[in-house]
Amino acid sequence: MSRVLAGPWCGQLLSDLGAEVVKIERPADETSRGGDDTRTWGPPYLKDAQGRDTTEAAYYLSANRGKKSLTLDISSPEGQEIIRQLAAKSDIVLENYKVGQLKKYGLDYASLKAVNPKLIYCSITGFGQTGPYAHRAGYDYVIQGMGGFMSITGERDDLPGGGPQKAGVAVADLMTGMYSGVAILAAITHREQTGEGQYIDMALLDCQVAMLANMNTNYLTSGKAPVRAGNAHQNLTPYQVFKVADGYVIVAVGNDGQFTKYCQAGGLPELSSDPRFRTNPERVRNRAEMIPILERMMLAKTRQQWMDQLEAVGVPCGPINSIADTFDNPQVKARGLKIDLPHPTAGTVPLVANPIKYSGTPLEYAAPPPLLGEHTETVLRELGYAPEQIEKLRASHVI
Repeated sequence: MSRVLAGPWCGQLLSDLGAEVVKIERPADETSRGGDDTRTWGPPYLKDAQGRDTTEAAYYLSANRGKKSLTLDISSPEGQEIIRQLAAKSDIVLENYKVGQLKKYGLDYASLKAVNPKLIYCSITGFGQTGPYAHRAGYDYVIQGMGGFMSITGERDDLPGGGPQKAGVAVADLMTGMYSGVAILAAITHREQTGEGQYIDMALLDCQVAMLANMNTNYLTSGKAPVRAGNAHQNLTPYQVFKVADGYVIVAVGNDGQFTKYCQAGGLPELSSDPRFRTNPERVRNRAEMIPILERMMLAKTRQQWMDQLEAVGVPCGPINSIADTFDNPQVKARGLKIDLPHPTAGTVPLVANPIKYSGTPLEYAAPPPLLGEHTETVLRELGYAPEQIEKLRASHVI
């Protein structure tokens, strides 16, 4: 019972891992096409065999693989009863409605727990079920700003283009989906050991704050809030993008030995024995003096020359690829990260594989993202509804 990204991302993860996932969506009516909002978040849209746009937006396709779509008006008594029947035979309810919204429909945790005491019920909201902001709507962009992420992302304020910058993807939504998946799997393990279900309260703001990792502890241990550093690392250097003779290269020196090899490859072996730069703490403290020297050194060679020489001596480095370059990369191809699944209107749909690789239970992708309401009759028949009952529900716009 979720839409947009955080909840659907969690649901897709669970589907990839083998769960049967039923996605509850709004039926279409005279004022709306219905369904998950992201179905219309385009262009681009998936194209059919003739190159014409289908109704499936690329955004929606990214987060809904392997699910069944059931259109249902949960504001109706009949729709609420169908949800209760689904909850009675399900392991997990995943929802991202505003705090308290499902209670008025009798679909909150307490109500559905009465139907299925072993139910695991995961709520995803912007700010959680408690606290002064609990009733606010939460949007990824706002959360990135409020949660501190944009204060450390972007070019330095004293350089051209400096200022706050959001991530290129909705990181708060995605990380909340991932954290929620972990929480649900742990709750399943707990239920297997104790027989008890439970309620899980997930918040985008909580997850955004938690994922700042070392930036949080940099502040908590020093009392000084980190600031934007562009493509440089706050705790390591040189660990950044450098301009070279024909483009850019990422250099990621992780220890003093790598720094020595890096300086040797650049023809400046004496730099690694300079007292200002011998160790990483010294390099961080003297970053402003060191980086201009390295910037001049990097301009002397091309991107390929640097990558060949640094890889040969074990210094981590890499290009800055476009997404097109990424999917053309031989390593990405070898790992099978692009998959194609059969699709009922487009023939096939290109998607990105789940990165989890098990030795004993490899993931299988049973179905593409569903069309709106594609499985409504199938799910209702599995619940025991007769054809005439289904038609009555359709006539009254419950489905």
